[in-house]
Amino acid sequence: MKKCRLTYDEWKSMKKKRRYGVDAHTSDFNGYIGLLSIDEVSEPQKWKYQNDTITVLDNGYKWLSIMPDDDYYCITVMMNQNYRIVVSYIDMIDTHGSDEDGVPFFYDCYLDLIVYPDGNIIVDDRDELDEALKTNDISEEQYQRALSTAEKLQNGLLSDYKKYEVFIAKMLNITGSK
Repeated sequence: MKKCRLTYDEWKSMKKKRRYGVDAHTSDFNGYIGLLSIDEVSEPQKWKYQNDTITVLDNGYKWLSIMPDDDYYCITVMMNQNYRIVVSYIDMIDTHGSDEDGVPFFYDCYLDLIVYPDGNIIVDDRDELDEALKTNDISEEQYQRALSTAEKLQNGLLSDYKKYEVFIAKMLNITGSK
């Protein structure tokens, strides 16, 4: 499993960024909420979606991270300069914590959900999850937990995109950014 820090260092085109995060404890949510403000990129990053191209990373973009204490996923909401959701990328994770420098991290459990503003959800990297089980990189328990977490999200939080947007707005509001 790969360790992922919520500074998104693997995105090499990010040249200048600022991170702000809080450990939130509300009636709706307990966990980490962070906002990465991307000030400068060497080049915008674009993804193909259906018959279109969407920009997921550019100057002025904001990435909201939501990682609950008591569950096995981390949501990254990619937003444009006006805080409009472009796409959400949800990693199924194993364990998580914070490094000595205070940056939260998680161990990626391969399976991802990509959620578009039209409500479409794509299950991504199932092949990587299957391969990780086959090569004993993850246990049967971790494998089943990744699958059940993805299913729970699809049948719960992600089942109504409008309600999902309200949830994201609440999380963003907790960071005091908007």
